[in-house]
Amino acid sequence: MAIRSALPAQDRNLMPEGRLSGPMPWVIAIMVFLTVLAAAAGLLLASASADMGQELARQATVQVLAAEPRERDAEQARALSALRALPQVTDAASVPPAKVEQLLAPWFGGASIASELPIPALIDVTLTGPADAGALQRLRVALERAAPSARVDADGAWLAPVRGALQSLQWLAAALIVLLGIATAATVVLAARSSLGNHRETIAIVHLLGGTDHQISRLFQRRMALDAAFGAILGFVASAALLYALSRQFLELDTPLVPVVGASPLLFAVLLVIPVVTVLLAVLMARLTILGALRKML
Repeated sequence: MAIRSALPAQDRNLMPEGRLSGPMPWVIAIMVFLTVLAAAAGLLLASASADMGQELARQATVQVLAAEPRERDAEQARALSALRALPQVTDAASVPPAKVEQLLAPWFGGASIASELPIPALIDVTLTGPADAGALQRLRVALERAAPSARVDADGAWLAPVRGALQSLQWLAAALIVLLGIATAATVVLAARSSLGNHRETIAIVHLLGGTDHQISRLFQRRMALDAAFGAILGFVASAALLYALSRQFLELDTPLVPVVGASPLLFAVLLVIPVVTVLLAVLMARLTILGALRKML
């Protein structure tokens, strides 16, 4: 009401502004809703991928594959001593057999396989630097005598396909944002042309009375700005509520594969740029469309 009352009365009489009865506000609300969700997904995936890379860059796993339980336990103890003596190793800890069996159980229908198959002894290793090929080779050399059956793998190598999938999803989210931006601009152009067609006679009279194209375009821009602002706010509020509800559920997940990142206030502050840009884009497209159409009318 405050925005509407600030407009000159003669402008409202010349170009009556509908009370959000057209499709444009609702289409923009849908576009903003989808854009915010796509942008949030892209940002959260980027954060998860970065956290995963930082967490796993210095991690390695040693598997002691000796079939005999006593020999396997002895090799694991010697491997721990050898690893802890290395200057490039900051931490080395054995994984309890019960936890190893728990990790393998889902792959075997939840049944216990300790009595049927030899389960390797695992050692989690944290290095001072990246777990690259050179660092892994130094670990293998140090374990040759202590644990001949030991196998060394970088944790990051196991999840490389997951990180690749996350990056692909980020590009998909970016492409979706671009397409939604184009669709929003097209919606404004169609709405502006439709509004011009509805007020063609009024525009002709204003021209005869000495009104300029820029004065007429401002009348339409005000209506477009109000419609776009309403739709952008509605779409952002709906998407923010959905993101908050989903983040509460995702934070309850306990998965060792992908770190779950919740929706933070900083994320919502960044996403707030989307409705602002949407309104500015709507005003710009409305102005360009109307000025171009007005030049062709006379």
